Amino acid sequence: MTSTSLPTAFASLGQTDRIGGVLRPQGAAAGEGADFASVLAQFAGEAVQTVRAGEMTAAAGITGTVPVQKVAEAVMAAEQTLQTAIVLRDKVVAAYLELSRMAI
Repeated sequence: MTSTSLPTAFASLGQTDRIGGVLRPQGAAAGEGADFASVLAQFAGEAVQTVRAGEMTAAAGITGTVPVQKVAEAVMAAEQTLQTAIVLRDKVVAAYLELSRMAI
């Protein structure tokens, strides 16, 4: 299992544009403030769609209506999306734990 950095993972999925070193939802203007919740919601929606597409393609591959290469591509895309979601989850948990250790 390979681990990718969060900016690399987002960029590889086409979720964001890199503007001045800041990740923004795709199509967000430089002056617009992209909040974390909208970026996370957009990523989650795309991740669910990718995994569902992989499952549907795999099922179609079992019946023989989709070539094996397409099945492999869809399953690999779903795997990459799942790995990215796991990296994102780990980063969020680590940030939460770091904040919880701070003295107020």
